[in-house]
Amino acid sequence: MKAVIYARYSSDNQREESIEGQLRDCNEYAKYNDIEIVGQYIDRAYSAKTDDRPDFQKMIADSSKKLFDVVLVWKLDRFARSRYDSAFYRYTLRKNGVKIISVKENISDGPEGIILESMIEAMAEYYSANLSQNVKRGFRENALKGKWNGGAIPFGYKVVDHRLVIDEEAAPIVALAFQMCADGKTAKEIYDFLRLKGLRRADGKLIAYNSVLYMLSNRTYIGEYRHSGIVLEDAIPAIIDKGLFEKVQSTIQKHSIAPAAHKDENDYLLTTHLYCGKCGALMTAYSGTSQNGKAYRYYICNRARKHLCDKHKVDKEKIENFIVNKTIS
Repeated sequence: MKAVIYARYSSDNQREESIEGQLRDCNEYAKYNDIEIVGQYIDRAYSAKTDDRPDFQKMIADSSKKLFDVVLVWKLDRFARSRYDSAFYRYTLRKNGVKIISVKENISDGPEGIILESMIEAMAEYYSANLSQNVKRGFRENALKGKWNGGAIPFGYKVVDHRLVIDEEAAPIVALAFQMCADGKTAKEIYDFLRLKGLRRADGKLIAYNSVLYMLSNRTYIGEYRHSGIVLEDAIPAIIDKGLFEKVQSTIQKHSIAPAAHKDENDYLLTTHLYCGKCGALMTAYSGTSQNGKAYRYYICNRARKHLCDKHKVDKEKIENFIVNKTIS
């Protein structure tokens, strides 16, 4: 009997070492049961709440090639935490003649095994949903106290003791950008000026045009804190006074600033923030050229790329303009 090992860890409270433990237990099980291991599929820092996992999808696709008879997993929650996903992909594997074995959960092949398996999957889904609820509650409590909940730190700030404080070196650049806009400069002119000065983001990359747009409409700079539906005024040290901020918003509307004004192919405002409304998978940048040479840019569902979702492409300009206008208003 030939088998492959599927191992996974999520980004919450787990590390690379957990993969080594899963592989060790699966290999020991295979050796004891005289099963030949012919390969392994590993997804690092991917949640089992979604099936949008590269090696998982590759394993499902490879199951049709008759290369292996069994998929060994450490526990069933490594395979999936959604009962729908579990049932769907189990059916796919079974159709391809492949069986799933959990090496740490003794599940019989008889009718009672079906009940036990369903209970384990339901508990895994409950645990995942309950954990998500607890995390959201923690975010909300932090927000009520004005504590930083993580994510991209707005340029001009740094985090000290879980709170945003002013970065004395970067804050003057923010103030300058706002003043330039209030004086009538367009976002493109401000962007060109900051690029010329070599302004870089926290990750070391040169500042992008859409980062300038986001900066000029970000209410964090007037001391407003927003997270988990909580809005607190004067919860953060302000870099810009409210009068200057409102003047800048008027200037933005006057110049009708929108992301589509910049044509950098790598400049997608909603990258890592836009999710498919049908399946929940991440939507990423996609571009194409018509027969007459006109370029089109979209966001596309990652699962739709693999023909696993029927979500249509979303026009980049329309969705970004909509989000920016909602942010500004």
